[in-house]
Amino acid sequence: MAAPQLSLKARALRFLSLREHSRLELGRKLAKYAGEGDDVDALLDLLEKNNWLSQERFSESLIHRRASRYGNGRIVAELQSHGVQGEALQELKSHLADTELVRAQEIWQRKFGVVATDPQDRHKQIRFLLQRGFSQRVVQKVIKGADLDE
Repeated sequence: MAAPQLSLKARALRFLSLREHSRLELGRKLAKYAGEGDDVDALLDLLEKNNWLSQERFSESLIHRRASRYGNGRIVAELQSHGVQGEALQELKSHLADTELVRAQEIWQRKFGVVATDPQDRHKQIRFLLQRGFSQRVVQKVIKGADLDE
């Protein structure tokens, strides 16, 4: 006997019970299961109205998961890909900017811990931080700050 088909709302609540989702992301996931007569947008509106789906909570959750590993550029790009934009995005960017240097220093310390002695290793460290989404300005400060510590 086959398992009973979950309603769209039950599926949405199951997804949300696992982790926070953006409206855009949850809409994409639910669209795969929507049958004729199902209104995904109306369901998303209902979930937001009941505060089961929150763009703010999603953003905070994503930042919390990514901040210890990535720079502002990468985190902001991911937020944008999930449909976070406008004033909310600007506010999140300013909060991230406050901690970017400290986060970059922690990541550099965990990964390398020692100042590069030759240009090749120095470029490797710079590339690593840039690929993680840290700004050029912050990367230069981290590398120069590392030189001062020695």
